[in-house]
Amino acid sequence: MKLYHGITSVCSIKVRVGLAELGLDYDEEILDLQNGDQQNPDYLKLNRNGVVPTLVDGDLMLVESSLILEYIDRTYNAGGLMPKTPALEAAARLWLLRCLDIHAAINTLTFSTVMRDRITASKTPEEIAASLAKMPNPVMRMKRKDLFDNGLGSGYVTEALVQLRRAFGDMDAALAQGDWVSGQDFGITDIALVSYIDRLERLGFQGLWADTPRVGTWLAAMQARPAVDKEMAGRIDAGGAAKMRAAGLRHWPTLEKAWRAL
Repeated sequence: MKLYHGITSVCSIKVRVGLAELGLDYDEEILDLQNGDQQNPDYLKLNRNGVVPTLVDGDLMLVESSLILEYIDRTYNAGGLMPKTPALEAAARLWLLRCLDIHAAINTLTFSTVMRDRITASKTPEEIAASLAKMPNPVMRMKRKDLFDNGLGSGYVTEALVQLRRAFGDMDAALAQGDWVSGQDFGITDIALVSYIDRLERLGFQGLWADTPRVGTWLAAMQARPAVDKEMAGRIDAGGAAKMRAAGLRHWPTLEKAWRAL
């Protein structure tokens, strides 16, 4: 197997954690997302959306991180990460689908705060416009432009907070029944969600789950797992992580006000 990914990309981390939990070996090609490697014509032949990760396994090429997780679990782990009861399996599959909306929310909060500050401080408006023009997905291009123009005042931020409030409420309800979002046993749902919630903490936004504290307890348990520690703390530059948190905390008062206003 070969994984094309970005070190700090939440969807890439999600797949790497799954591979590490299953003890699977793979080759990797690390893309510099800030440099635009994902828009390279050769990479776009693999993933026409110009996003990461992409997994190549022999003649099979897979995109979408939740699909990749389910594939490696089914193919190399006999589906051992998927809950065995019909109700819990259905819940797990629903969470895998919901990850599309959750990822969009994390993307929104990242780009409307820390990434917006970083990019606008280092690029001219013309350079930003040129970068946006290279995005192959016109809907994502429109969203990204709105986030650059409006920051936390963007309507996409309100949409993101609505999605996260629902997600935290549902996670908290699941965790009231067991130690893991997957149920009594650790499973695919926990792997699927951890990089997204970890990103929020890295931004200094852990106040988002102040009213659903089981989410914070679960996150700490996930971060203590060797596979998660290896792919997060072990690969993400500590200095860069500290700068991200400091930059995110500057936005927290505005974000908290919007969160409380929902």
